[in-house]
Amino acid sequence: MDISIDFMLNGNTYTIQPEIVNVTIVCIVLSILGIIIGYKAKKADFRENPKGLLLLGEMFVETIENLVEATMGKANLGFVPYIGSLVIFLAVSNLLGLVGLKPPLSNYNVALAMALVSVTLMHVNNIRFNGIGGYIKGYFEPLGFLFPINVLGELSTPISMSFRIFGNILSGMIVTTLAYSALNSLSVFVTPFLAPALHAYFDVFSGLIQMFVFVMLTMININGAIGERTN
Repeated sequence: MDISIDFMLNGNTYTIQPEIVNVTIVCIVLSILGIIIGYKAKKADFRENPKGLLLLGEMFVETIENLVEATMGKANLGFVPYIGSLVIFLAVSNLLGLVGLKPPLSNYNVALAMALVSVTLMHVNNIRFNGIGGYIKGYFEPLGFLFPINVLGELSTPISMSFRIFGNILSGMIVTTLAYSALNSLSVFVTPFLAPALHAYFDVFSGLIQMFVFVMLTMININGAIGERTN
């Protein structure tokens, strides 16, 4: 079911990998869903209880608000839109295996891009709340000679975050493929009974766990960068 796109440019053939196509599909679908929920929210009567998609949207937003408040503090609720977007994007992306598509984060380019966005947000808000002087000073703490180590630590953050989710998603996809091959070699009648268990673990359980770990690391890193806030 995966689709790759080939195109010619200056006499050379380039291929857009299926994972990149899939991440585009996810973004389009989630954007349309967001527009629909936003339209329903504008038209909703505040005197009536929400229902359907609007109810699910409100429940999701409330859950993310509670998660951000518990992890980053009430003063950082401004990060709810980004954390919420991250949660729903990673969750949907990691569950694509259930419909026979390659999860986008099984491509390291996608995983690294997600990590770089989170790390960029961390540095931007560090400067925003602590000033450029406080930002630079942080690299010399607790002792000045630790500056090179602190710089290396910051450079390693996007690499460790991206490799963690990329490695787990890719390994899950590989193990599932190998398991399918092994089951089919034994009997094609066995596969339909064991396939749900494989997908339940590698696509649902493992995929959602990796989403949660990535989101938690994002919040912890941002919170650690900007420091404690009371307002």
